[in-house]
Parts: sequence; C-alpha cells; structure tokens
Amino acid sequence: MHDILPDQSPLWQYAERIISEVLGSYGYSEIRLPIVEKTELFKRSIGEVTDIVEKEMYTFDDRNGDSLTLRPEGTAGCLRASLEHGLLHNQMHRLWYYGPMFRHERPQKGRYRQFYQLGVEAYGMSGPDIDAELILLSHRFWQRLGIADKVELQLNTLGTIEERLVYREKLVDYFSEYLELLDEDSRRRLHTNPLRILDSKNEGMRELIANAPELSDFLGSDSQAHFKSLTETLKVLGIDFVLNTRLVRGLDYYSKTVFEWVTAELGAQGTICAGGRYDGLIEQLGGKANHAVGFAMGMERILALMETLPNLPIKPVVDVYMIRVGEQAEQISMEWAETIRNELPGLRLQINCGGGSFKSQFKKADKSGAEYALIIGDDEAMRGEVGIKALRQNQDQQNLPLQQALEFLKSRF
Repeated sequence: MHDILPDQSPLWQYAERIISEVLGSYGYSEIRLPIVEKTELFKRSIGEVTDIVEKEMYTFDDRNGDSLTLRPEGTAGCLRASLEHGLLHNQMHRLWYYGPMFRHERPQKGRYRQFYQLGVEAYGMSGPDIDAELILLSHRFWQRLGIADKVELQLNTLGTIEERLVYREKLVDYFSEYLELLDEDSRRRLHTNPLRILDSKNEGMRELIANAPELSDFLGSDSQAHFKSLTETLKVLGIDFVLNTRLVRGLDYYSKTVFEWVTAELGAQGTICAGGRYDGLIEQLGGKANHAVGFAMGMERILALMETLPNLPIKPVVDVYMIRVGEQAEQISMEWAETIRNELPGLRLQINCGGGSFKSQFKKADKSGAEYALIIGDDEAMRGEVGIKALRQNQDQQNLPLQQALEFLKSRF
C-alpha cells in the first residue's frame, strides 16, 4: 500500500477531473459505495475457486462474528446496492464509482495491494449499442488524457453462459489429453475455470493453446448477431480494435462482449481498462434476471502511462504567492488576501506564514510554482497598494492600489 505525495496529487486531480467531465457528458451518475462488504457477496459473484477469493482478499471477522472483506473490486458492491435500493426494478441506470480496492498480491510496478479504480456500469439494456457506448466513452478518456496513441482495444465475445458450458466441456476434454504439458496453475484451473488456461502467459504452452477449440464455433445466432452489430458500430465510429479470440477475462460472470484496453509501454502490466457484459450476475445475487455491462480501470496504470507524455497537462498548486514583510503589512495582508479570494473564488492564493526576509520569501514564491508574487511591505500597506511581480516572465514589478491589483488578477486568471 502506498502514499500519494503532494507533488503527485495534482496529476491525480487532473485525471479525476477529466474522467468526471467525460462521464457527465454521457449522462452517467456517481454512486458512492462502502469499502467493506460481507464476504459472501464476493464468493457468490466472483466465485470461490478464483485467485481473488482463494488468495487475494483481505477478509476478517468483526465483533459479531460476521465475515467481512475489503472490496477487491466494485461490480459486486454496485449491484448489491442497486438491488438493495430497488434501482433495477423496471429501470435503466448508468452509474460510476471511484475509490480504493484491496487485493493481497505481489506488489509490482502498476500493481499495489491498495489501488484506485474507476468502475462504470450500465443496467437494464440488452443491445450491443450500450456495449458500444461504454467502449466509446473509454476511448474518449484516452483522447482527453492524451494517451489515445498508446493504447489498443482488444475485443471478443464469450457467448451466453449455456453456450460457454458446452465449450467448457470440449476445452476440458482437449486439455485433459495433454496434462503433462500443462503448468501447475493450468492443471488447477482445468476443472474449475478452464477458460483461464487460454489466458496463460506461459510461453511453453503457446502452441497447445493455439490449437485449442475456438469458442466462436459454439456460439448461437443471437450471440453472433450481437457481436457483429457491435463490431460494425465500432467501425462506423472509427474505433480501431483487434479481435482476440483468447480474451476471456478472469471472472466467471461475463457473457457475450468482453474487451480490454492494453498498452505495450508498462511492461507486464499491460491492461489499463477491462470489462464486458455480465447479464447473469444479477440473478446470481438474488435479483430478477436483467442485463448489465460495465468496465473498470486502474488509476495507477493510467497515471503511469500519462507520465510518459513529454508535457504533463497539470497546473501548479499555487497561482499567486503573497509576500509580506513588516508589522503593518502582516496585519493587513491577511484581510487583503481574503478580499482577493472573495473576488476570485477560483484563484489559488498562498500567503507566506512564518516570517522571513523579502529574499527568503521570494525563494518560497518561486518554489511554489506561482505565476505572480504579490508584495506587501509597510510602505505598501500605508499607501493601500500591492506590488505585483511576474515570476515566470521578464517583466518589471508594478505597484497598484488594491482594487486595480484585483482587476489585474482578474484579467490574468
């Protein structure tokens, strides 16, 4: 688990602001969810024989003896809240949530035990148009964040759960003939989640996996039509994609559309956003059968990708730094600073505290990243004036009455 330090937080705030704006432009509403849920929720939704449930969850008993878990992902909690508060009864919803998730796995670049994730979910819509909207929405994130040329969309369809069960049997039969070629993880998954074997990164199994039966051969006409409509829509919208028939996603509840946005610039942790359709999960959690599709993206990986950009689009924390020296200046400058903040609510004005000479305060002003220094000594205080000095441009200092100084700042900010 890691700290986000003051010099890192402006980039986080910038990315979070862009993401919120994009979600708002598509009509998605924020839902805020608990960090702790009952353990049973994740066992029922994710599946007891998954790495997340078996190895990675932070689970504990509370004082009443109830088993609770720090959320490892957000989809289950969002569905639980929607069912609990009646949001799915003859309604359609577009929702998003954001915050920390927790998994006890080996920390590495871009992967932490506490990590921040954005989740976007859409309920009650069965057609491929909402699948396309989510992909389009995520593509707009990359455009606005400046990383669209660094990511690739991979797309697949998993068909219905019934179609996948037939395919699953064929897959088990196929891999059972080559047990000696399977690694330990794949042998363990063979009878619990055999589709995950297709996602193996083991180079020694590449040819074996390449020759495995194809899921597309087991899809019915409805699943094929759904996927065809989606791919045609993406082509019309100009969204490039790569068909990856081995893309299965790690969780059992996906059906039909699945997708991942991947990058080659972050080493092994190449997936920055992933999701798909999970129509069966609502019923699995005790609700009436309904439609659901969504995606999640890890903020740490997004920011790591943004940090490869030549010019990060973030502003300094401070716009204006107020320097004040002298007893009278000390007394009046706080009042003047409040007047300026009242007139310019969006201005980031930092006032020098703790004393110091003009020279030492100018050093602090420069270090703050501010565009301008406001200078108040006892002489300026007596005359009702403020000195204004540009810190990033070669301009002479000018002394202006407070009201004119306000007009100057309004013209610049």
